[in-house]
Amino acid sequence: MKVKVLVILCCLLYIGCNKVVEQDCASKSFVVTATAYNSLAYQTNSNPNITAFGDSLKPGLRYIAVSRDLLDSGLVHNTRVKIEGFDSLFTVKDKMNRRWRKRIDIYMGNDVLKAKKWGKKKVNIEYCIKDNDTLL
Repeated sequence: MKVKVLVILCCLLYIGCNKVVEQDCASKSFVVTATAYNSLAYQTNSNPNITAFGDSLKPGLRYIAVSRDLLDSGLVHNTRVKIEGFDSLFTVKDKMNRRWRKRIDIYMGNDVLKAKKWGKKKVNIEYCIKDNDTLL
């Protein structure tokens, strides 16, 4: 009897923990110029493993830097982004120099050859901006 109750409680706990909460959001997409960067001092600054948002970069993680005009379009810190040509999502963890517009920089760890091979491409990006509840 105790085992049966325990199994039922575990099942309920498992189901409760795996519920997906739907969040309303507005989907956005842009065509941007995509380049690649590495966490090396000559490409960033004297502390190449820390982003402009203060996050630590770790090779192997899927991060991007965005031009500051895209920040105004809702592509803010920790936004998840789908980039054309990639299967998984990237996270906004860095921002680029003010001179760039409609541009993302894909983080490629310390692999300079991989970044050079990527080069510069026009790609479509998609992301979701959470709708805010408003009172009229």
